[in-house]
Amino acid sequence: MEVVDYELFAIPPRWVFLKLETDTGVIGWGEPALEGRSTTLCSALSELVEDYVIGSDPRRIADLWYRMYMGDHYNNGPVLMSAIAGIDQALWDLKGRALGKPVYELLGGPVRDKVQVYQWLSGDHPDDLADVAVAAVEDGYTTLGLMAHTRPARVRTREIVLNVQKRVDAVMDAVGESVDLAVDFRGRVTTGVARQLLSMLEEYNLMFVEEPVHPSYNENLPELSAATNIPFATGQRMYSRWDFREVFQSQSVDIVQPAISHAGGITEVVNIGKMAEAYNIMLMPKCSVGPVSFAASMHVQFAVPNSILQEQHDEFYAEQDNEFFNYLADESPFTRSDGYMFMDDEPGLGIEMNESYIREQAGKKTSWKGPTWNYEDGSVANW
Repeated sequence: MEVVDYELFAIPPRWVFLKLETDTGVIGWGEPALEGRSTTLCSALSELVEDYVIGSDPRRIADLWYRMYMGDHYNNGPVLMSAIAGIDQALWDLKGRALGKPVYELLGGPVRDKVQVYQWLSGDHPDDLADVAVAAVEDGYTTLGLMAHTRPARVRTREIVLNVQKRVDAVMDAVGESVDLAVDFRGRVTTGVARQLLSMLEEYNLMFVEEPVHPSYNENLPELSAATNIPFATGQRMYSRWDFREVFQSQSVDIVQPAISHAGGITEVVNIGKMAEAYNIMLMPKCSVGPVSFAASMHVQFAVPNSILQEQHDEFYAEQDNEFFNYLADESPFTRSDGYMFMDDEPGLGIEMNESYIREQAGKKTSWKGPTWNYEDGSVANW
């Protein structure tokens, strides 16, 4: 068996799908992601597929992974690792289909029967957050996540703290103690402001705070961790097991969040999860893009013992002409009950793609860019 062809589909607002085809007719789907840089990503994907994958046996996943990662003088980084991630997902899907086995079986078999999923709450105003929190709980979710604050601020520390407090209070008042709550700082505040926010949030018994500081300042995590009882999660903008060494060794986080479509795909996220287990750290694969990456994340969840929780964004893009489930010929593999999702024994990633809808969406203009934010004085802020 060898890979003979591939197709790339750039999908609005900011997704990319990869389809690998073999000489035996078996196919595999992957979903790389580099939100706002789809053209750059597709160029990297084409280079890697044509240089290393076309003409190769797709069942040699580890060999192909290392060839793509080490085949040049420059390793790691978001562009390369996101491209590898999509190819890796497609290779696992393809191999599972060829063998008639789900990917989690190829990873050693399931270690759990179900996976808890949590819903992201979107909204600028506290009242909006309260409304979507109530709806999520009514839909069966028992864990919710929200952004700490929605606009950049550097000098008005008191305003930041009060704004975050209002947002958290709105959700807690709406749903009470029936849920666990996570708050994402998104690395948008300084270490000093993060310290004040953590002090204010102590009373809420949060499940975790995500990215308390930008990953560029991970050396500050031990100081913050020592000053609070709130668990930390980080890793969305870290791309390989080598990036995670510092946070493992510092014992400053409780959960790592490599993104399945940024951090080298299934192969590397499993590697990161195994490293985390040795440090008594939990794994929570980050997935805020489309259905292929979500399916890939679920297979990791079923196969890695220290995995907890799976982020769910199935409704996030609906208002952007991008219904999550329309990309699937059958959405039953994503059936949820009481905040959990269950195993499916279909081969590969366990999903069948709606190719006609994918091609229809790929014909639309894809020009999404992350917003450029500014601080109060006009200087550029991190989005």
